[in-house]
Amino acid sequence: MANVQAQFETFNNTIRLGRFDENAILREKRDRVLEKLKQNLPGVFEKHGEPFPGYYPLDQGSYEMDTGTKPLNGDYDIDQGLYFYVSTTTYPDPVTLKERVFEALDGHTNRVELRRSCVTVFYSSNGEPLYHVDLAVYSDGSLNPDGKSYHAKGKQHSLPDNRYWEVSNPQQLSDTIFDKFPGADDRKQFRRVIRYWKRWKAVNFTAGGASAPNGIGLTLLTYYHFQPRYTDAFANKHNDLRAMRELVEAVLASFQLVYDEDEKAYVERLIVKLPIEPWKDVFDRMTARQMGTLKDKMTVLKDALVYAEGVADTRAACERLQTVFGEDFPVPEKQETASVHPPAITSSGNSA
Repeated sequence: MANVQAQFETFNNTIRLGRFDENAILREKRDRVLEKLKQNLPGVFEKHGEPFPGYYPLDQGSYEMDTGTKPLNGDYDIDQGLYFYVSTTTYPDPVTLKERVFEALDGHTNRVELRRSCVTVFYSSNGEPLYHVDLAVYSDGSLNPDGKSYHAKGKQHSLPDNRYWEVSNPQQLSDTIFDKFPGADDRKQFRRVIRYWKRWKAVNFTAGGASAPNGIGLTLLTYYHFQPRYTDAFANKHNDLRAMRELVEAVLASFQLVYDEDEKAYVERLIVKLPIEPWKDVFDRMTARQMGTLKDKMTVLKDALVYAEGVADTRAACERLQTVFGEDFPVPEKQETASVHPPAITSSGNSA
């Protein structure tokens, strides 16, 4: 069996979004947006004859979880929560509050969008995307009778049923996910595996839309099915190949046969629910066809992992892994993996 742990760790270091390089640039973009909000939001509320409620920002998403990966297309992103000191009854239409944020930022760059789950500010150069900041808008729990924070969902011109407040606690979600693995080294392997998933997704799916599994879905698949694996448990040497192979096999085994109203037939689906309220299925927007594609691509990934674990030659294992993880997965030179044969033994006992 080939030992490819060194290649996996090199791969992780290559794709990982560093805390002190790329993330420093993202923090600078985030801070620019927050400063613009600080300057403009009070005036926007005043313009609409509403008292300025005040708010506070919180980091969230893969940036906060430290599971981010470098994007293939160069479009880096950072997620930011804006928690407003308003109750959901003060703003029964959550889109109204998002519109205030959008208005405060409109014109900050050439492209600002009010999207279903956030307001997004895009940064580009010569028409090519460089970074974007996703701002999720919340009603802070301290203003709601039940003490819960709510996430503003919906877009401009959405139908009333598509405009709603959804219970949300990103910090509790992050704590729940990572508290499952209290050991520091196991938690590091857990984060590495999430990054491998994310790069596999970037290589194998078209960017954007619901056709690709979302990042929180891949994180939750890891939360539910990952187990730390070691080459040498006593020396605490991890085996990322085995951990990833067992994870993908467990995920494939978790597909369920459910009735699809659109297809009028039973189809296979992954149902992956949040481990905290609102307990929703994070893949519920994927169609039956998209689910089928996801399973097919996961099967190809599983086959590559099984091959790599079974083959003796490290170079052959890495070449196969590169087909599913992309060009950033390293393949050693031939001389690095050349077999060293023991000296032949002659009848006289002398080495040949």
